Amino acid sequence: MNLPFFIAKRYLISKKSHNAINIISGISVIGVCIGTMALIIVLSAFNGLSDLVQSLYNSFDPDLSITIKQGKTFDPNSPEIKSIRNLEGIASFTEIVEGNALLKFNDKQCISTIKGVGKEFRKMSGFDSLIVEGLFNLEKRNIIIGRGISNVLQTGPRELFTPISIYAPKRGNISSINPEDGMNELKTFVSGIFTINDEFDYKYIILSIENARSILDYKNEVTSIELKYSIGADKEKVQKQIISLIGEKYDIKNREQQNVMLYKTLKSEKLWTFLILVFILIIATFNVIGSLTMLIIEKKKDITILNNMGADIQLIRKVFLFEGVMITIIGASLGLIFGLFVCWLQIKFALVKLSQGYVVDAYPVKIHFWDISLILGVVIFIGFLAAWYPVRLFTKKHLMRLA
Repeated sequence: MNLPFFIAKRYLISKKSHNAINIISGISVIGVCIGTMALIIVLSAFNGLSDLVQSLYNSFDPDLSITIKQGKTFDPNSPEIKSIRNLEGIASFTEIVEGNALLKFNDKQCISTIKGVGKEFRKMSGFDSLIVEGLFNLEKRNIIIGRGISNVLQTGPRELFTPISIYAPKRGNISSINPEDGMNELKTFVSGIFTINDEFDYKYIILSIENARSILDYKNEVTSIELKYSIGADKEKVQKQIISLIGEKYDIKNREQQNVMLYKTLKSEKLWTFLILVFILIIATFNVIGSLTMLIIEKKKDITILNNMGADIQLIRKVFLFEGVMITIIGASLGLIFGLFVCWLQIKFALVKLSQGYVVDAYPVKIHFWDISLILGVVIFIGFLAAWYPVRLFTKKHLMRLA
């Protein structure tokens, strides 16, 4: 039998002569419990939000994007681009044309970025999930606009009679003094409205690549190529293969490289959230120090008896160290159970709702078991330090007096 653990367990569950010690021990357990529970709930909620944001971006951004380093457009039928069309690990290949244009509807107008997409875009991107009104339909002269642009122009899929006019400057030199002669015009109707966030909602409209080339005065050129990986493909290997084939003239970026600031922001926000909650947990563990300090003072006679019976200072310290560690483990275990239970309730029943206008109805929550392991490791480590300091300090002072 482990004697220090047995004595520590008896000290923990037995009634003390001073009731304040029992209360402080209980508060210590509750403090660690609440701190652990808060870490689990907040980080799981942050995981849910991060995954939601990334999924929205992933529905718009491709697995891989190819753009040219010098200039704006390039020929998608060039030999080097053709070499990657049937590359192993690539499931979809979509031509993209982007450019700025003026949108006008009745007396309202705004500047936007038109994104002309090939027929593979719908299959490749999962853009359907972003449509909040209307349908994904780019046939004839239909377009899909962001919710922000819809609000500015005050139009949408229900407008069947008045078209949106898209204007873009013609390429080359225009000799006419009439400004309208220097503009291409395309009259379109809205088939759907999408939403991601304000950055996209007020910026982009989606239309067929044929209409985009028409309004921007392009023939067969593209501004980028978007690729989708095959299921089970080695993403890093495929990207390296493409770089080795065409990398000198082109930029080949994966999703993280396309949105560097987004991924850095999400990681840094999660890190700082974790550190702030850990700091709060450290403050909560001060109760463990107080509880052990008072327990050591109360058990002076027991320490003297154990010392006279031959127990060395290491054994006596282990008794109170186990006491502090048990308080931490019990608190952490209860916090883990309650934290996971709250997360489960939110996932199962969506108790915390979001207001209208969001792409999801309830606050997203996702539990990452790596986070759980990290939280428990940090909590137990902090609890150990909180127990180690008073045990080492006060047992040493008491035994020196006995000597």
